[in-house]
Amino acid sequence: MPKITFIQHDGATFVVDARLGQSLMEAAVQNNVPGIDADCGGACACGTCQVHVQAPWQEALTLPGATETEMLSFTSDPQPSSRLACQITLDERHEGLVVRVPTHQH
Repeated sequence: MPKITFIQHDGATFVVDARLGQSLMEAAVQNNVPGIDADCGGACACGTCQVHVQAPWQEALTLPGATETEMLSFTSDPQPSSRLACQITLDERHEGLVVRVPTHQH
């Protein structure tokens, strides 16, 4: 079970235990992490599970696909570090992963 840290825009942190094979979005929703709205339930159709993944963690993730990249272009203030949590499947490489939750998801 990887431990994942979500840092809110105000600095508050939420550390959750995630299951291997679940998405980062599922881990956030199941643990009531504020700011991860997940309006589409993980279908990569809304952009409301955006997170910012800082180096060196970006190297532990697969590259975003075309659908994710397109959806990110519709999000509020996308950054080079932006990812959709629904598109990140957790495995043992993600133990200790730290992501930042943006101020707004819409």
